[in-house]
Amino acid sequence: MVKGPGLYSDIGKRARDLLYKDYQGDHKFTLTTYTATGVAITSSGTKKGELFLADVNTQLKNKNITTDVKVDTSSNVYTTITIDEPAPGLKTIFSFIVPEQRSGKVELQYLHEYAGISTSLGLTASPIVNFSGVAGIDTLKLGTDLSFDTATGNFTKCNAGLSFASSDLIASLTLNDKGDTLTASYFHSVSPLSNTAVGAELSHSFSSNENTLTIGTQHLLDPVTMVKARVNNYGKASALIQHEWRPKSLFTISGEVDTRAIEKSAKIGLAVALKP
Repeated sequence: MVKGPGLYSDIGKRARDLLYKDYQGDHKFTLTTYTATGVAITSSGTKKGELFLADVNTQLKNKNITTDVKVDTSSNVYTTITIDEPAPGLKTIFSFIVPEQRSGKVELQYLHEYAGISTSLGLTASPIVNFSGVAGIDTLKLGTDLSFDTATGNFTKCNAGLSFASSDLIASLTLNDKGDTLTASYFHSVSPLSNTAVGAELSHSFSSNENTLTIGTQHLLDPVTMVKARVNNYGKASALIQHEWRPKSLFTISGEVDTRAIEKSAKIGLAVALKP
């Protein structure tokens, strides 16, 4: 894989993962098994209040081609075909949903030493065209993310961002929602041995003049147990503990409480992921 600035989605990703990844208020169970031919079958179920959602995903890898087929409880069939590096640095992704006739899309990703480009095109008569590009090096990169609706002739998305990274910190700044939301994020690795890190994200909405500040931290209690915590300026405090009781099999319990309304019950989420 080419080492470079990556894709636009990588800007601010470390901070987002620290602050939001694995937190949930639902109950989720995931089981992955493998057939003798190497096909991976993943079954998952999620309980959201009184609603139960389930899906089955089958993944087949053949050389540099990966095919994913997922069926959910609404009888939708999601198919994704990924061709990894048909040429150096290039990845091609085809996706479509049955029975949605307008869901077909083709995406091309190209990673270069000093650039990362992703472009996608809907397979319809009047498609939505997406383009994102990043230029720079590992320590400093600048990018943009655009979506254009050929049916209306309007840009549906127009974002820009930049990121600075050193050996132990990553800072990023993005302008989203067609210039309405400015977001600054920060990730600092305190101790690589214990995977201890702190992070923060500050978002400002120009239309509502509202600010949202979220700060969080993570720490390894031991090689297989991770704890995380976060709090925002609206008084929402969350924490989770994740235990890898066997390789790639995770047990995660998370909770959220509104410190400004203690009388309300806390939200508790549970996730179990099992892999052989």
